[in-house]
Amino acid sequence: MEKKSKKKFVFRLRKFTILVFLLDIAVIFGLVVINTEEFKTFWIPTAMTTMSHKYLAYTLYKPDIINEIMNENYIEKPTEEINLNDIVIGDTSEKKHYSSKYEEELYTRTPGNDLYKIIRIEEKKFKGYLTVIYDPSDVTLAVSTKLGKMGQKVSTLEKNNGGYVGVNGGGFEDLDGWGNGSIPYGAIIKDGQLIWNHPGGSGELIGFTKDHKMYLTSKSPEEAIQDGMVDAVEFGPNLIVNGKVAKIHGDGGWGTAPRTVIAQRKDGIVLFLIIEGRLPGYSIGATMNDVIEILLRYKAYNAANLDGGASSTMSVNGKLFNKPSAGGEYGGRTVSNAWIVTNKQNKQVTVE
Repeated sequence: MEKKSKKKFVFRLRKFTILVFLLDIAVIFGLVVINTEEFKTFWIPTAMTTMSHKYLAYTLYKPDIINEIMNENYIEKPTEEINLNDIVIGDTSEKKHYSSKYEEELYTRTPGNDLYKIIRIEEKKFKGYLTVIYDPSDVTLAVSTKLGKMGQKVSTLEKNNGGYVGVNGGGFEDLDGWGNGSIPYGAIIKDGQLIWNHPGGSGELIGFTKDHKMYLTSKSPEEAIQDGMVDAVEFGPNLIVNGKVAKIHGDGGWGTAPRTVIAQRKDGIVLFLIIEGRLPGYSIGATMNDVIEILLRYKAYNAANLDGGASSTMSVNGKLFNKPSAGGEYGGRTVSNAWIVTNKQNKQVTVE
């Protein structure tokens, strides 16, 4: 019995020693990894551009290191004023010849659906969806009926406003990750009226004019309305203006995350881009450079970033369509507003 007990003790001691050794290796490996420039550049901007998870950066790094990384990763936005005359809304029917496979993919309709087309985006590190809206007059802004008190899910905003597809729009107060979409940041313009204005906005309005042209401007809401803007939210940054691309230093300071982007081509076609992220083993998310690369494939002429992270939500026919990083089991987070696709000209539509 004594020999057996001794053997058990030696065996357990060896197991404990091996465990301690492996833990030591893990700690050493972790310290090496978090001190690499690649990891710092990934981790810090990704954490710092969230509303409620900045502490993840400060948990691992000192403020001076965080400031250094953020100063090396930033976006030089296009500075020229948008030229609405460049957008000529015209024939967007299928063509006989295409300049690229992306052009063919964009113009070729889903059988029985002349309103929109959803293209699956699959890259090595992320997945998502690109919605092609052929007639820009079908794009409108839906706003929570409980603005100031409670947001609503994108699917609810889409369904209640006669939409077929919807994506989240501007940002909102998200203190400690418990924001419910009730208090939007910045301005909201709806039907040519300023219906909301709150501190904390980016100073960049993203919306459409009465002529259904995407308008990106840093003017005041009142000035933008005078210019003909009818629907708008405040967010950003602008990624493409008049075909000129923002210059991204590093990852732009926005890290890798779920994304929502709205864009328009020169022929008037509107694009909703949703990138899924923060889902290990499925999709980690995209950088601003990743997003711009996709948009350029489909010849976006003007484009702007919308609220991302856990808010990146897409609905189709009143149901959650993408995989958001949080709240998917509840149909997605509640948000203050959403860009939706309606059917004003009674086009043929196939329900997805």
